[in-house]
Amino acid sequence: MGARKQLRAKQIKEEKASTAFARLKDSPIAPRKMRLVADLVRGVEVNKALNILQHNPKAASVSLEKLLRSAIANWEQKNEGKSIEDEKLIVRSIQVDGGAMLKRIQPAPQGRAHRIRKRSNHVTIIVDGVK
Repeated sequence: MGARKQLRAKQIKEEKASTAFARLKDSPIAPRKMRLVADLVRGVEVNKALNILQHNPKAASVSLEKLLRSAIANWEQKNEGKSIEDEKLIVRSIQVDGGAMLKRIQPAPQGRAHRIRKRSNHVTIIVDGVK
């Protein structure tokens, strides 16, 4: 039983070595707008994903490109002897979650007030080699 657990632990460690992630917290862009750009690069090879993000006019693409470069650098740090071209890295997953919300008041007619919600988001990106 102990040998089987050790073998499984070793397999999990090897799987984790091929993956790397990066996180962006409290980005001041609404999660819905960020998801529109994130959906473009999910499951795409990293060089192609960087190209897509560089040529996308949306503001969210700038922060996603920077985050993707960070994830690639994290992968290189974990796998020092390997090269990105040989491994064929892909964007395994991108998760965009809602962050803190700034609540503001907008004056409205007849003494009323409308609430403005300034949304933010958290993004997690995982890059992995093709198996």
